[in-house]
Amino acid sequence: MNARPEEIVSLLREEIEGYDNKTRRTEEGTVLEVGDGIATIYGLDRAVYGELVEFDTGVRGMVMDLSRDTVGCVLLGAETGLREGSTVRRTGQPADVPVGEGMLGRVVDALGRPIDGLGPIHTTQRRPIEHEASGVITREPVTVPLQTGILAIDAMVPIGRGQRELLIGDRQTGKTAIAVDTILNQKGQDVICIYVAIGQKASSVARVRDTLQKHGAMDYSIILSATASEPAPLQYIAPYAGAAMGEYFMEQGRDVLIVYDDLSKHAVAYRALSLLLKRSPGREAYPGDVFYLHSRLLERACRLTEEYGGGSMTAIPIIETQAGDVSAYIPTNVISITDGQIYLETDLFFAGQRPAVNVGLSVSRVGGAAQTRAIKRTAGTMRIDLARFRELEIFTQFSSDLDPATQKTLDHGKRLLELLKQPLYQPMPVSRQAVLLYIGTNGLLDEVPAEQVRDFAVQFVDRMEHQYVELMEEIQSTGNLSGVAVETIRAALADYKKEKLPGN
Repeated sequence: MNARPEEIVSLLREEIEGYDNKTRRTEEGTVLEVGDGIATIYGLDRAVYGELVEFDTGVRGMVMDLSRDTVGCVLLGAETGLREGSTVRRTGQPADVPVGEGMLGRVVDALGRPIDGLGPIHTTQRRPIEHEASGVITREPVTVPLQTGILAIDAMVPIGRGQRELLIGDRQTGKTAIAVDTILNQKGQDVICIYVAIGQKASSVARVRDTLQKHGAMDYSIILSATASEPAPLQYIAPYAGAAMGEYFMEQGRDVLIVYDDLSKHAVAYRALSLLLKRSPGREAYPGDVFYLHSRLLERACRLTEEYGGGSMTAIPIIETQAGDVSAYIPTNVISITDGQIYLETDLFFAGQRPAVNVGLSVSRVGGAAQTRAIKRTAGTMRIDLARFRELEIFTQFSSDLDPATQKTLDHGKRLLELLKQPLYQPMPVSRQAVLLYIGTNGLLDEVPAEQVRDFAVQFVDRMEHQYVELMEEIQSTGNLSGVAVETIRAALADYKKEKLPGN
């Protein structure tokens, strides 16, 4: 009997629609070797990179190495009870984390599980931790400022929404403090903040949480913690999990700030995994793909066009240097990926210049386009003035006889540096920054003794905020310093000087 072609097509279509692929997803394998958080598995022929697998003890793992006959898997939990011969089952799903509004105000681990003792997190959606970065067509240029509230940064190395700005410096130079200040300054700005702690001490993470809680910042923040005591696989996936949580809000049209503290420890965790997976070591024993490790993470930060939701994700990665060496392997890698860097110098920090921003080595490659007009107008000459001051300071430190012009430049530079000093956890609004910058860069404080400049300027701005409420609100809302505002500031400062500096 000859079957008609349409009957064959119909039968094939029924077979395809009724095909059950469960056998693929429930494929099982056997553990050949386990130790140091790595399991070598035989039998998972169809496993894919990044897929979750489940062991018979209930612990999960993530596929990270595909060899000819075996699969290398990193354990996302304790290896207690696992031994040679244990069975492993494919899940058919990539490693993912819960996302949604329910995550706000919580402290979670690298898998999104709560560790703050406040009960379960109620979310309905999950998102893969690894996700392809947005393409060129979906991105928009950075034009909206993300105010850090730190005068030295907003004036000279501004950050825009969707930018990737690196914080780099030796240990104990105030990197985390700047990141926390930036998070605190987002209060009322409708920005979701995610702080990812990688390889930090648990006490340090607790301190950050207490600071955010005390200043009311936990309401719009998520802390994702993979402390130094946790296995290398959890430290490795932590920043990707944080990025996944941030992308959820970005695709809803929201603005997100994500801090990776820090990527040096992330690279070290990945190096440990790679060496245990028997990958070839390269420079400083890091694997060959360590550049891709951070590029695929930081490329996920961007500003989307209105057509794709109009949200943004701003990344502030932190890198710890050794003895100020910014030319080491990991620092140079991340510098080349990001849109600028803020370099914190140890010598400045211990000299009392805090935040210890080195103006010469710090740069923002796109933030200037997103700077408010008031700050751009008032801070225009500050970088040049400070650079000139630094140069003259080096040449004149052994000289006692200086000409008046050189002495004036040095005195002006000293007053600018005093003005840039800022206490911890006291971010400034734009209006306050604009007034301080205007009176500083225009030489209106040059007759104030250098050691009194900081207190004098702060008290003057306090008076402006009390006596000229509408003017300060106008500067804050418009981001512009009008001619009327400039005249008012000058007149108010002249009166204040008569009161405070009667001898001048």
